[in-house]
Amino acid sequence: MSDKRHLVKVMIVGEEYAIRSDASPEHTRAVATYVDQSIKRVLNSSMVVENHKAAILAALQITDELFRARASAESMDEAMDALSGEIRRWLPPAKRGDSGEVQAI
Repeated sequence: MSDKRHLVKVMIVGEEYAIRSDASPEHTRAVATYVDQSIKRVLNSSMVVENHKAAILAALQITDELFRARASAESMDEAMDALSGEIRRWLPPAKRGDSGEVQAI
């Protein structure tokens, strides 16, 4: 993120929004597009016809994706830590390092 705030106009379910953000305009547009597509998927796949209800259901789906991604990243971190510990044990004592990081050989 930069120190400069950007104003980006985006369309979400046919309505224009002006978003002010530290993120790049490209990032803001990508996020808005993702939200727009998520809401439209809900509208197209269910009996929901009101945009605000579709937005809530889309927010729940996006939040579920976030929680699953976080859990996956946490599992990956744990696996990497375990693998790092295994590799460290294979190294000669002088190369193991005290900081918990593997040093270059």
